[in-house]
Amino acid sequence: MKQPYISALLMSFFLAASAQAQTVTGNAAAGKDEVVMCEGCHNAHGGFKTEFPEVYRAPMLDGQSAAYIAQCLEDYRSGVRHNPTMQSVASILSPQQIANLSAYYAVAKNQKIK
Repeated sequence: MKQPYISALLMSFFLAASAQAQTVTGNAAAGKDEVVMCEGCHNAHGGFKTEFPEVYRAPMLDGQSAAYIAQCLEDYRSGVRHNPTMQSVASILSPQQIANLSAYYAVAKNQKIK
C-alpha cells in the first residue's frame, strides 16, 4: 500500500525539480565575467577558428539569440552536437552559467555590459 504514495512523492519531487530548472534567468552582467573561457575561440580577433583537436570554425556569438545559445550548449552537453572541445566546456557549466552566458552574448553586440 505504501508503494503508490512513494511513487507519487517521487513524481512530485521530479516535477518540482524540473520546474525549478526551467525558471533559471540569465544575468548578462554575470555572463560577462564567465565568457573568458569562450573568447579563445569565439572572439573577433582570432578569425573564428580553433585548432584543437582539429581545425574547427568557431562562430561569432555576439548578437545570437539567448535561447539558441542555451540550446546549443545543452545539445553539446547531451551529445546531440559533436565537438570534443565544446562537449567538455558544456559539461562543466551549470544551468545558471549557461543562462548567464546566453544572456551576455544576446546583448553583447548591441550594448556595453557593465
